[in-house]
Amino acid sequence: MNNSLTEENIKKLREEIEYRMTVKRAEIAKEKLEAAAHGDRSENAEYKAACENYRNNDNRIQHLLTMISTATVINEKNLDKSILGLNSRARIRFVEDADEAIVTLVTTMDIDPKNMRLSIESDLGKALSGRKVGDVVEVNAPTEKYTVEILELL
Repeated sequence: MNNSLTEENIKKLREEIEYRMTVKRAEIAKEKLEAAAHGDRSENAEYKAACENYRNNDNRIQHLLTMISTATVINEKNLDKSILGLNSRARIRFVEDADEAIVTLVTTMDIDPKNMRLSIESDLGKALSGRKVGDVVEVNAPTEKYTVEILELL
């Protein structure tokens, strides 16, 4: 997995794990007890759904633990502000069609494509990361290659 995450991201992951291990598990256990009280478990759709919820919750907990244990933690205080990196904003131009956009490079947890908050681990994020104003980079996307020029750091 090996995601680049901030300390704040790690904190949010730990909070979700805590919630899922305490509150969510208790809610699901209660659902299972109530469903089991309705009779034959082999024919009980509510019980099967509660068991599925339990498995899904445990799978999510395992996923979160894996994200934390394999993460590369980025210290935002040590980042060079003269180059593009985590939480950097830049105005870029797509060379092929001259369209411009303002992008923000973020961790995988903070992506929001509609607002051009792109993962630093995405194809475009990787191409822009470590670059500075004036650089022209080629982006190797899965379906095409395109060129981007960094116009301004914001």
